[in-house]
Amino acid sequence: MKEAALAAGFHKVGIARAEPLDPGPLDRMLACGAEADMSWLRTQRAQRLDPSRLLPGVKSVIALALAYAGDAGAAALDQRGRVARYARGRDYHAVMKKRLKLLLARLHERDPKLRALPTADVAPVMEKAWAERAGIGWVGKNGCLITTDLGSWVVLATVLVDRELDADPPHPERCGDCSACMPACPTGAIPEPGLVDARRCLSFHTIERRGAVPDGVASHMGRWAFGCDDCQTACPWNRAAGGATDPELAPTRHPFVELLSLVAMDVDEYRREFYGTALARAGHAGLVRNAILVAGANGERAIAPAVRRRLGSELPGVAEAARWALPRLGSEPAEGGE
Repeated sequence: MKEAALAAGFHKVGIARAEPLDPGPLDRMLACGAEADMSWLRTQRAQRLDPSRLLPGVKSVIALALAYAGDAGAAALDQRGRVARYARGRDYHAVMKKRLKLLLARLHERDPKLRALPTADVAPVMEKAWAERAGIGWVGKNGCLITTDLGSWVVLATVLVDRELDADPPHPERCGDCSACMPACPTGAIPEPGLVDARRCLSFHTIERRGAVPDGVASHMGRWAFGCDDCQTACPWNRAAGGATDPELAPTRHPFVELLSLVAMDVDEYRREFYGTALARAGHAGLVRNAILVAGANGERAIAPAVRRRLGSELPGVAEAARWALPRLGSEPAEGGE
């Protein structure tokens, strides 16, 4: 199993017994509403905790990790917005799908009757919890899966199988007394170790959020136009991390984005530029909204005319973003827009 995973291109693989997960971490988040608008975390709670609800007869969970570029890439300059490192190459979901297909083909060559369910962030599977249980790494205080050699610059997948496999020991927690990630969060979205409150998290608001972004979040966006890496770059385990990188996840297209281009972008331009990339997840409206908020947060006055033209936009959250940004760009919004 492990040889097949490495041959398919994965950088790390571990095995865990398919026993129900501890509900504590998930229930702690749900109890305080920290899932924000991600209602699927609540409605699919039972499936997330018990893999047998997804694959009856499951015996083992194979946890997998792909590394992506841990280098800082091109720095954001004036009138540009930053993009989280994982999103600077191809959409990792497509890359994972390819790697998983290769892995399953190798496994079925050895065991044609194997029943398996591959997943990569599109099924109710808690990949971080399984990666920790399978010995790949541990869930840090910032909620990220951290490995000793690749840091947290990894994306995760799992394969549920109906075969008894030798399980790896769970990975010990190695954050220790360090809490560098918590104060590094620009919006204070990590109120307790291991608890990330999506209602304050820049990654949630710039990627998953549909509609307006609250002022308390927008005013702390810095230059993050898609995602946020601040809690990861503060982590000591990431200082020397790197080396292995899936070539398809290398930063090739979007180390940063041009704010003016995003603010003015129509839906056809969005499809041409972002189809097949992780940035597509935010949608046309989300990327336009984010660019307006970053421009406002940084006082990019040259972008004010383009922002003003968005005052009458019907795209979710865009008009609200324009009204929020214009006073910060030295231009009061006119009633009804222009």
